[in-house]
Amino acid sequence: MSLVGTPFRLHGRNVTTGLDCVGLVAEALRRAGHPASTPEGYSLRSIDTARWLRHAEMSHLVPVGQAGDIVLCRTNPLQPHLLVSVVDGFVHAHASLGKVTHLQGSLPWPIMMQWRLSSKES
Repeated sequence: MSLVGTPFRLHGRNVTTGLDCVGLVAEALRRAGHPASTPEGYSLRSIDTARWLRHAEMSHLVPVGQAGDIVLCRTNPLQPHLLVSVVDGFVHAHASLGKVTHLQGSLPWPIMMQWRLSSKES
């Protein structure tokens, strides 16, 4: 929640200059004391996410079938989006609003995958 209000920036990895959804998840993981592996060289819109999924494993995230800490959804047919689950909703980097925001309640988009932090880091 402390990242809400951070500026949006595509490929952003710095809280001062801006974060995109990947940067937001990486910063949330770092603040929770966990390493983060982030993909590079992606566009805002993309159909294929498979080549980026190994970064979740490298960040010690394990897939779950129920509610997860990190959620990958599809906001439209060409746009995958990562969000961080919080008690009353989700925190995400909102490109149109130009900042990280808090989305209360349930997601309006279909969920593709969900992860939790693994209890055992290698």
